[in-house]
Amino acid sequence: MPRKTDIASSHPEAVETTLTHTGRTPDDHFGFVNTPVYRGSTVLFKNLAALESEQQPYVYGRAGNPTTRQVEEIVTELEGAHDTQLVPSGLAAITVALLSCLSTGDEVLITDSAYNPTRNFALQFLSRMGITHRFYDPRIGAGIADIIGENTRAIFTESPGSVTFEIQDLPAIAAVARPRGIKVLIDNTWATPLFHSPLKLGADIVIHTATKMFVGHSDAFGGTISANAESWPDVARTRALLGFFTGGDEAFLIARGLRTLAVRMKEHEQRALEMAKWLEGHPAVKRVIHPALPSHPDHAIFKRDFSGSGSLFAAILHPQSHDNLAAFLDNMQLFGMGYSWGGYESLCIPSNPTRIRTAVPWAEDGTLIRLHIGFEGMGDLKRDLEAGLDRYLGK
Repeated sequence: MPRKTDIASSHPEAVETTLTHTGRTPDDHFGFVNTPVYRGSTVLFKNLAALESEQQPYVYGRAGNPTTRQVEEIVTELEGAHDTQLVPSGLAAITVALLSCLSTGDEVLITDSAYNPTRNFALQFLSRMGITHRFYDPRIGAGIADIIGENTRAIFTESPGSVTFEIQDLPAIAAVARPRGIKVLIDNTWATPLFHSPLKLGADIVIHTATKMFVGHSDAFGGTISANAESWPDVARTRALLGFFTGGDEAFLIARGLRTLAVRMKEHEQRALEMAKWLEGHPAVKRVIHPALPSHPDHAIFKRDFSGSGSLFAAILHPQSHDNLAAFLDNMQLFGMGYSWGGYESLCIPSNPTRIRTAVPWAEDGTLIRLHIGFEGMGDLKRDLEAGLDRYLGK
């Protein structure tokens, strides 16, 4: 049921209003402000005619319920999409989206900066299905026309990459792909739809690891796939055939996080930028990699296509021994070492892109650390990093 609004269509809602109200129908749930957790497999039909027509909103639990549907409605409105599918994880969103575009004999081009599980899915699963892949330079832009092959059916982008943070020229890639009938997919987890609108820039399918910024509390998994009208039927059919379904408990936690996304993203953005600028002046730091900084190679594209930045960035430290790196990380008081990001707690983890990059080998001399800036006091976080970097330098 669409929610009621008195706001004229000529005056688009603020994103904060969308996040607060979309997907909620208290009148359908005895006035409770939050859509309750629906758990269940069997859905009963009132009569034979209803069973035969399958026209009621829900016919079987695997196809969704009001708790999952509210998340899909929120993300659809944020993305300006035809519709959205909620699935159990970000990786599930990536796999469903790719399989909705590809068949045996097809080829997909994947950015060399892609999330490692995306790479592994291509290497270990798509190849078994007779689907080929090639990794490309994340900064290729319109030059991707030179590497498109006869069987290329999809181009996978991730902007920025969640380890090395290259910004991809999505409009240039889409301008090459669309006339050729090639689908453009993007992982938009870092910026969220609050700060980046890929469908408006020419993408066909937008993927989010909801586990990160949407959930915001490091306590639930989820993924979303939003698509334009042309791509939606294939996405919906592929999800149904694979049987991916997110239960009501996880969907409730994702919806809870989405309600405060605008407030959290503003705070994450300010804190991450403050920390990135502070680190630029630290003697242990060779280079900070944050797209919103003027020092970033892709800053001009970032300014053109994004309205804000996320909580995650990287820094290259001057080379030191592995023991020095251990002394830095093992004794942190506030920054935890852990995969993922998007929660209220700050994280710091080392990464080695040389192990996975193939199209554009990673030749940076030094240690890459990836930081997620949470909601602790900024002074406390700086003191924790300062002490850690002193240990790294052997002080």
